[in-house]
Amino acid sequence: MQIKANGIMLEYEEYGPKDGVPLILIRGLGTQLAHWPKEFMQGFSNLGYRTVIYDNRDVGLSQRCPADGVSGKAQDILAAAKAGDMPKAPYTALDMANDTIGLMDSLEIDKAHIFGISMGGGIAQFLAIEHADRLLSDTIVMTAARLNDVSLLPQLVEYPQTRKETQDSWLQGHNDWGSHGYPMSEEDIVDEAGEIWDRSHDSEGVNRQLLAIISAPDRREMLKSVDLPCFVIHGAIDTLLPPELGREIAALIPNAKLEIVDGMGHVITPLLAPVIVAMVDDFIKSLD
Repeated sequence: MQIKANGIMLEYEEYGPKDGVPLILIRGLGTQLAHWPKEFMQGFSNLGYRTVIYDNRDVGLSQRCPADGVSGKAQDILAAAKAGDMPKAPYTALDMANDTIGLMDSLEIDKAHIFGISMGGGIAQFLAIEHADRLLSDTIVMTAARLNDVSLLPQLVEYPQTRKETQDSWLQGHNDWGSHGYPMSEEDIVDEAGEIWDRSHDSEGVNRQLLAIISAPDRREMLKSVDLPCFVIHGAIDTLLPPELGREIAALIPNAKLEIVDGMGHVITPLLAPVIVAMVDDFIKSLD
């Protein structure tokens, strides 16, 4: 379903009772709402949460957000970085956080629990920093307090890919930084990647998101002032963003809860989903 939020159109889905406690799930770089395992939404909705998922701007079925003078082409971004220039971003990570608030406004949600992974965990940090009055709690997963490093661009920029190339890339990603303690079969990984590609594939949109992440400010000092129940979850075998980065976030936010999950890498698989659902539900219930 499409809805206007923060001046743009976002694709979203809802699960669970309309009168349930709102829980909004925020995806990471370049990924779509369809990447959430069905076990994840079912788990939360079965527990009575009004569970909202959406495509971030520039991916999936949500609105594309180009900007004049900003290239989303990988080769242009890398050329600028090689020349020593920080490539210009078309929007900010705070703009993406404001998309979440706009979504809440349009859905008439006054306050919600937030759950954000990877880039979504960065967005969740900005929500805690700038919009704590709209949050019931903030769960920050597999992310970092600072990623403003142009040296990351070569490994994160995306080039146009065929369906088969996308499947091969997603399979390689699972091999490199997956949750090997909660594995998916190669067949399921490949099928998932194909279905996502069929839904939408836009490398330039992903790269515009990347520019927003790379240009985001260091949040370490800001997090020290967060006054909100926060839960930091990180995978013990996350090779993309090592668990030390999650530990840093938890150490910065006053009274934050930290869970380092054995066997968890940088993806929530169907087998891992019930484990995370139970952790988050226990955390939220502990706030009562």
